[in-house]
Amino acid sequence: MTEKWTSSNIPDLTGKVIIVTGGNSGIGYEAAKEFTRKGARTILACRNTEKAKKALDKLTGEIPDAAAEVMQLDLASLKSIHQFAEAFKQKYDRLEVLLNNAGIMMVPYGKTEDGFERQLGTNHLGHFALTGLLLDVLRKTPGARIVNVSSLAHRQEQIDFDNLQFDDGNGYTPQKAYGRSKLANLLFTYELQRRLEAAGADTIAIAVHPGISNTGLADHFPGIKFLRPLLGFFLQSSKMGALPSIRASVDPAVAGAQFYGPDHPKETRGYPVVVQSTPASHNQADAQKLWEISEQLTGVRYL
Repeated sequence: MTEKWTSSNIPDLTGKVIIVTGGNSGIGYEAAKEFTRKGARTILACRNTEKAKKALDKLTGEIPDAAAEVMQLDLASLKSIHQFAEAFKQKYDRLEVLLNNAGIMMVPYGKTEDGFERQLGTNHLGHFALTGLLLDVLRKTPGARIVNVSSLAHRQEQIDFDNLQFDDGNGYTPQKAYGRSKLANLLFTYELQRRLEAAGADTIAIAVHPGISNTGLADHFPGIKFLRPLLGFFLQSSKMGALPSIRASVDPAVAGAQFYGPDHPKETRGYPVVVQSTPASHNQADAQKLWEISEQLTGVRYL
């Protein structure tokens, strides 16, 4: 029987700097807490700083000597992303882990302030821009990692470049747009790893999914207020859902372009292991085209 990977397997992280986008709640908060517990300097990069400060207070209440801080980051705003990257680089000259965890899930159709469809704009384009703007710091930090949080929802989708952002809501459903954004996370991860290798970089890119976890992401589900008390019986905790992200971020055995998820046969729950994503996520032509479009839309170019 293979030993289950848990938070007890996290190595000492003293001196390491880690960014967790969306680190104020759900699996992001659980990951940030465990990184901090092991000595990392952890940045909770969050849109709502008021909620983030409450999360930080909770974290420091449990870990009094926590080296953690809040920095404002709105992934639905390219201006905010640039401001965050500049502010971070003014304070830090190293970054061991960029955990691209934040996201929105199955929200009604809408656009970001830059005119992107909200789910693709926040979940993929925002993290694409952020990663590109921080890549210089990552590349000069030995053994740095970029960890992108995808979802089981990627399995139901394909990329449609003729209507990538559901123009004016055409063909939009919250589920389809969410799944497409999570497929984009994987296409981005695998293409980024290929480019890092081609550049001879020490940095690696890894993808994860949390299974089905009881977090606030499902707040837009119909009837969720009535269903949430029951979810705890069927879904795994945020603490368990965070383990794939944590393992991908710190396990010395992790390799670039791996995909981590729960070890249950349907990957809905369990302990983190290497899992497989769909053939669509490994389509290199789609990955290259998405990369080019992402550069054009965000104005961020790298590798």
